[in-house]
Amino acid sequence: MKQTFLIGLIVVLLSSCAKIFYSPDAKTLAAKHQTIAIVPPNVSIAAAKKIDGNALIEQQKTESLNFQREMYSWLLKRKGQGKIQVEVQDINTTNAKLSKIGYPETPLTTSELCEVLGVDGIMTSNFGLSKPMPVAAAIFVGGPTNEVHVSLSISDCKNTKLIWNYDHKYSGGLGSSPARLVDGLMKNASKKMPYVLY
Repeated sequence: MKQTFLIGLIVVLLSSCAKIFYSPDAKTLAAKHQTIAIVPPNVSIAAAKKIDGNALIEQQKTESLNFQREMYSWLLKRKGQGKIQVEVQDINTTNAKLSKIGYPETPLTTSELCEVLGVDGIMTSNFGLSKPMPVAAAIFVGGPTNEVHVSLSISDCKNTKLIWNYDHKYSGGLGSSPARLVDGLMKNASKKMPYVLY
């Protein structure tokens, strides 16, 4: 029972390799960035028969803010450790600016996002969840509570171009949460992220 519980607290990465796009000038452009913003992730959750459509939409909005907050916390922690030099715009400021112009209900281009947020680079992401998280019932059932398909991108605002993208699938063990999944994602993605110093 104890062993099962410990296994349940671990976020297990699927064996498939991540797909990474790295622009030849990514490092050069990223070095010029003084401030970046984390745009609220686009989150999709696979619909289940017993889940109301409106409730699912609200859950997706909640998870979007959860993932954004965890990515922000992760980057701030690394900045405090001296592993990241770039400033990260406070997410409350980011969300307030976006809310004023009706985002995400009103779609925006990379150029428009950059202008509204007033930053040098933006981090966008997509999270595809197999089910809402956390799933309390899974503690009793066993097995993975979630599979997450993540696409994380960084775009340069001056040139309005994609300079880096990380695409991968993760499997969450029992007790998976946005914090655990983002930590696993960022630890792996940061190995090739142009902002991170090693």
